[in-house]
Amino acid sequence: MDTLLVAVLSFFGFIVAYRTYGRWLSEKVFRLDDGRPVPAVELQDGADFVPTKRSVVFGHHFTSIAGTGPIVGPAIAVFWGWLPALLWVVLGSIFIGAVHDFGALVVSLRNQGKTVGELSGKYISPRARFIFLVILFFALTIVLGVFGLVIAIIFSLYPETVLSVWLEVPIAVVIGWWAYKKGGDLLLPSLVALGLMYGAIYVGCYYLPIDLTQLLGIPLFSQSVVNSVVIWTAVLFVYCSIASVLPVWALLQPRDYINSHQLVVALGLLVLGLTAAGVTGQAQLMETAPAVAQQIPADAPPIFPFLFVTIACGAVSGFHCLVSSGTSSKQLACETDAQSVGYGAMLLEGALAVIVILCCCSGLGMGQWDRVVEGNQYSYKARVDESGERILGAKAWQTHYAAVVKVKNEDGTVTEKGGWSSHSLAKKIGGFVEGGANFLSTLGLPIKLSIAIIAVLVASFAATTLDTATRLQRYVVTELGRTVNFTALENKYVATGVAVVAGLLVAMVPGANGPGSGGLILWPLFGAVNQLLAGLAFMVVAFFLKKNERPVFFMVPPAVLMLVMPAWAMTWRMFNGTSGWLATGNYLLLTFGSVILVLQALMVWEGVRIMRKVTPKSESISR
Repeated sequence: MDTLLVAVLSFFGFIVAYRTYGRWLSEKVFRLDDGRPVPAVELQDGADFVPTKRSVVFGHHFTSIAGTGPIVGPAIAVFWGWLPALLWVVLGSIFIGAVHDFGALVVSLRNQGKTVGELSGKYISPRARFIFLVILFFALTIVLGVFGLVIAIIFSLYPETVLSVWLEVPIAVVIGWWAYKKGGDLLLPSLVALGLMYGAIYVGCYYLPIDLTQLLGIPLFSQSVVNSVVIWTAVLFVYCSIASVLPVWALLQPRDYINSHQLVVALGLLVLGLTAAGVTGQAQLMETAPAVAQQIPADAPPIFPFLFVTIACGAVSGFHCLVSSGTSSKQLACETDAQSVGYGAMLLEGALAVIVILCCCSGLGMGQWDRVVEGNQYSYKARVDESGERILGAKAWQTHYAAVVKVKNEDGTVTEKGGWSSHSLAKKIGGFVEGGANFLSTLGLPIKLSIAIIAVLVASFAATTLDTATRLQRYVVTELGRTVNFTALENKYVATGVAVVAGLLVAMVPGANGPGSGGLILWPLFGAVNQLLAGLAFMVVAFFLKKNERPVFFMVPPAVLMLVMPAWAMTWRMFNGTSGWLATGNYLLLTFGSVILVLQALMVWEGVRIMRKVTPKSESISR
């Protein structure tokens, strides 16, 4: 029952927060008004500015901001125990993340749908705008690399997901044409699409898994330049380069809309499975995983500050300000929809992160699974220990999270196995997939189909973010080109090419198993840059409020936290003892981190310098 109790209390907290704190922000701080013109109507162009129903924008916004961030981050962070991760997700979502997303959306709505990067020039200074754009470019490059890598890993580890994820593309194109060109209703087509996609999961699971390791004889991970993860990553970036230049109604909106339905169904199944497992006593959170881990390997980063950058999406994420101000603000047909889209979608993402924490702890404790391949068929068998007994409960969690274990060798010596260095991005994703599948199995679903449903959930979330991030990076590259008077970058095809190539290069950072396996190396870097971006976005929103004589006190603590913690984490990564990037000779990441820290310092200094000169303007927030 403890698993169910944690879930219920967390969800109740999100609902109360939306009705109280969210309403206060909406009515008293930002003063949303149905009568105020919105960019989607004033600047409607049929491509980027398209007035859209709230439900459609919410679907696009939620699936775009969620991605795999609230999955991978918590799946790594429970390494330190489930309680710190849970507290950061719940409190962070309510008081930091949702405020950040909501604020960025409103500021953009009041400024013709301009991005936060552009608005930093208006509300702080032109120099701050250039600095912000450069940081945005770095942040989005990492987002593209990491999220592309996550999808490629899912496709490689779980071939049964490929058919369903790719089927979404032609379905979305048809629905976009039907809704935008023919003015058709979305309800029936979206229900048909939902049925087709879940049917494709079944077909891919039992009849048509698309496995490059078998079709082309390409290994999953290897030291070779080409492996299945590398190929899938390249294919995904080719797709993104096409999707990012199409009108939003042609693919982005309908895909996110129908995908949101699929994801809601999967999340609903997870909640039902979690409930069943909790009521029947099959899932025991406190007996499976430590609330606060006591055995932390020496090679692991400290919980402070790394908890705050490991869990980014799910608590607060700087990437969200780009979605709010880059795409969602250009689609809202009514200003009062901003509370639902900006504040509400972030709380839903927090709920997803809570579910992930429970899957990776109590769900994983219900058993682990090994894939068995026979020809073109896959099956799963329960993982057992050396004595043949099934690995369950605390042992399952400890085995997966690789706490240091002393092993006696044949010669009598004792060595340590496990530790932070034994982790991989694929292993962490697998923890959520297996734990979530265990919850679904309590509903009577076969474990094979359950694993396929959860794996598609991960890939679909990541795919929607990859689409949106590529489009956003195109905007950023274009703005940078305009700022430095390099006109070639103002061409959307050239800008898209720069975005895609940069993301692909980052995705190919090598790890222990060659190209495409360095995801866990990139994740802390992604978290640190992402959270720095959130801190800078808070600065822009604070300047907007101050200029309009609105309260800013509630934004100061989140802004300080999001500037200090990421900088602290980045500095630790760069200069820590024998494991820092300087000590290990990782000069590429060292240079990357140094540039980001310098840019942040310049941005903060620019803000402090200008803040003293800020005076209220006639540009009233209630206008």
